Amino acid sequence: MIVVVAPLLMADDNFSPYFDGQGNISLPPEFRTSMVHLGSWFVPKGDASGFHDVYTEKATVEAYRKFPDGATLVKELRTAKTGNYTTGRDISYATDGLKQWFVMVKDTKGRFTDNPLWGDVWGWALYKPDAPTKNVATDYKVDCLGCHIPAKSTDLVYEEAYPTLDAD
Repeated sequence: MIVVVAPLLMADDNFSPYFDGQGNISLPPEFRTSMVHLGSWFVPKGDASGFHDVYTEKATVEAYRKFPDGATLVKELRTAKTGNYTTGRDISYATDGLKQWFVMVKDTKGRFTDNPLWGDVWGWALYKPDAPTKNVATDYKVDCLGCHIPAKSTDLVYEEAYPTLDAD
């Protein structure tokens, strides 16, 4: 996947490379091997059921206490199965069934105020497995913010599931 960055924004070397000149966010290629796995959530039922694995850049983990400008978070939702093992019954595990990806890019400078997918200091995107290069979110206030409002005090990120960010 090729990401084009407009020359106007090239001077901002520390910002995320996962967008174009209009603020369209792309799904980071090879994020499972190029980013750090922060942690996982398991949602047992409903439309968002399955494992939610969250990734970010190594530099974001190192800088953490406040997500730095340009920090990129990728949440991958996978289907789950359960089985009985020596460690217990009904143990859940992630499968190779992909459900969707969420991508958030931190923007403390308000670069894309005219783009409805940017606001509350984040850029927001949602990708489906049948079209991993097409952001299907259209307005972060409608498509994304409702789930993140309860995490307002932690920069709209549910960080309690990410022990990698814990400096202790």
